[in-house]
Amino acid sequence: MHILFVLAHPEPKSFNAALVQSGKRALESDGHTVEISDLYGEHFDPVEHPRHYADRADNDTFSALAEQRHAYKSGTLAPEITREIERLERADLVVFQFPIWWHSVPAMIKGWCDRVFVSGGLYTSRMRYGEGYFRGKRAMCSVTSGAPADTFVPGGRGGEISQILWSTHFSLHYMGFDVLPPHGSFGIQGHGYRYADDGEFRDGLESAKDRFAHRLLSLDEHAPLQFPSWEDWDDMGRPLNTKNKNAKEALC
Repeated sequence: MHILFVLAHPEPKSFNAALVQSGKRALESDGHTVEISDLYGEHFDPVEHPRHYADRADNDTFSALAEQRHAYKSGTLAPEITREIERLERADLVVFQFPIWWHSVPAMIKGWCDRVFVSGGLYTSRMRYGEGYFRGKRAMCSVTSGAPADTFVPGGRGGEISQILWSTHFSLHYMGFDVLPPHGSFGIQGHGYRYADDGEFRDGLESAKDRFAHRLLSLDEHAPLQFPSWEDWDDMGRPLNTKNKNAKEALC
């Protein structure tokens, strides 16, 4: 396989960066090829903005989706977006590596999705979900947190991990990826808020890197997450297998 790591952490010596490097070594030792998209290290700008479009479809009013469609069709996407798309196209597996910040993904990951998943190029009104651009490829989120794993359960103070990652997982499904269950490295904290002494901390780091490497080398043991797709919805996008209430009830 060819694996792409999308790393989102501002510190090159961070635990997240160390996980990527240990994963890279394990995969390459197993005969795979690896590429790393270091978003902070490469100064990726996650903010969608008119400045990214030299050849505007409309110079008076900025519409991100319209400009994306125009730039894709005219071959004028920003170089960093073309670079990220080419990396995705080469990959059989994409691993997103990031810390959980404020019960969600870092803004860098969200902004990367906003800019890289180009309207009119990587998705259209029909080229989504099971018919998505990246169908046949797999994706996985690998997350870290200083809080112990036991807190990331229903009702726990960390929040339920499936809820924290739901929008990211569903967006990857939207783009056609088979989304693997996430990998979590918990209880690892290096900026003063620790749940272990120094010896336990160092042991925890090495154990977490070993667990991550093992997970990467045993991906076929994990079935993709299940999401609804075109065959599960009516023409309005409502689920076919439940009785629909009126719109006001559904939103309340």
